Amino acid sequence: MQNLRRITQGIFLLLFLFLFLQTEAKGRDELGYPVKIFLDFDPLIFITTILSAHTVQKAFYFSLIVLAAAIILGRVFCGWVCPLGTLNNIVGAFRKKHSHAYNMNWHRTKYYILIFLLAASVFSLQLVGIVDPLSLLIRSLSVSIYPAFNYGTKAVFDAVYSSNIKGIVDISEAVYSALKKSILSFQQPFYNQSAFIGVLFLFILGMNFAEKRFWCRHLCPLGALLGILSRFSILKRTVSEGCTSCGACASVCQGNAAPDKKVVATRSREEWRDAECLYCWNCDDVCPQNAVSFGFSGRKASASMDLGRRRVITSLVSGVVAVPFLRVNPLSKAEVPNQKLIRPPGALEEKEFLKRCVKCGECMKVCITNGLQPTFLEAGLEGIWSPLLIPKIGYCEYRCTLCGQVCPTGAIKKLNIEEKAEVKIGLAMIDKNRCLPYAHATPCIVCEEVCPTPKKAVWFEKVNVKDRNGKEKTIQQPRVDLEMCIGCGICEAKCPVIDRPAIYVTSIGESRSKENQLLLMQQDKY
Repeated sequence: MQNLRRITQGIFLLLFLFLFLQTEAKGRDELGYPVKIFLDFDPLIFITTILSAHTVQKAFYFSLIVLAAAIILGRVFCGWVCPLGTLNNIVGAFRKKHSHAYNMNWHRTKYYILIFLLAASVFSLQLVGIVDPLSLLIRSLSVSIYPAFNYGTKAVFDAVYSSNIKGIVDISEAVYSALKKSILSFQQPFYNQSAFIGVLFLFILGMNFAEKRFWCRHLCPLGALLGILSRFSILKRTVSEGCTSCGACASVCQGNAAPDKKVVATRSREEWRDAECLYCWNCDDVCPQNAVSFGFSGRKASASMDLGRRRVITSLVSGVVAVPFLRVNPLSKAEVPNQKLIRPPGALEEKEFLKRCVKCGECMKVCITNGLQPTFLEAGLEGIWSPLLIPKIGYCEYRCTLCGQVCPTGAIKKLNIEEKAEVKIGLAMIDKNRCLPYAHATPCIVCEEVCPTPKKAVWFEKVNVKDRNGKEKTIQQPRVDLEMCIGCGICEAKCPVIDRPAIYVTSIGESRSKENQLLLMQQDKY
């Protein structure tokens, strides 16, 4: 069973990585198999989205399969499927020495985190994506690990190419060409906070050197949810009277479920923690007396979880208090919108958007211009790591709808090309003190040339100006059509004034908000 589990874990990890690599623009405005399929099977995101947004994407009903599996088979998702759990397993394998130094009942922490997240979700605060294992893994790979891997790989092959060693260069170029067609991204992506997010992810993996599967045992809220359901599982672990309490099972237990503890007569005092069991079958394989077995018959021994009433109440209250605490900031007021907070086309109204966005980073990964970046405090603490467009880094491609295709929760609506053409994500503004035709009487038509709308949103007014010698000449000065501009940001990205572009985009005028408008239409009183 141990070998079967390892094979299964490897298959699901490879499937996850394959889908992750496939979640990338391939030259067409469609994706084959986005990695969001894994998120569709995530019951924690399913539950918190229902609680916070009172709606859910149809694909999330696949997560009911995982819930049913937990009720029938226990925490098999954690032990056999979860890609982050598999990575923790791999890293933890390098720690051979077993230690009880960290056996401090920290396993309860993940239940308190789960209670906190559910309580916050009831009051429309969606924070689960920050710590959900699947969302965390996709975000970490998309924003940090994968870009670093691309950069490092390219640097190595560039160094080999620069060596100009005949034969070796030819081989390296062939290998590099194969990698470009399979693993490496089409272009090198760069992201704000890449190092910070990467360090957090490496810290989670590094904790396996302190205790194997530290994240899974003590911090994972999805594991806590499945652990609660696994208490009712039909598949049971039983120990025969042949057990000699040698402790061999405890040394290989992945979930720190205390499998070596004796089951006492009083049900409330049973020491075996079945909710922590990952059904890895290690205890069955290692038992020298063959005293451990798994089956569907017999009575299930289930210890009380004993989370502590005060701590449970504290977790609930903390989740409720977090809602006003995270939202009491000036940028949360509708009448004070953040002009830099340019959301992807198809994004819901900001409050609804934050109720659904799980900060998985998939939209950033598929953005073909690398313009979508993770926020820090632009949307407040509630919106940390949600996507925003930074036109100076990359504009919103006029005929691209990939971000809506990969969004797992519907925070970004799936649009077709025709629908997207009608969506405004902001408005371009001209800084006359920096614009070449205005400030320096120097001809420049770049913004008008690159404007993608069928009828150009940037148009020119011909004016007569004089140079310092008094010589008169005609200059075309750009203007922005408020109705035609969709705020894609290509004019800002291509502006030749490179330090601080003379034309820039703000979120004002966005289609998703009635308040964030430059010109508010007067309401008919009659």
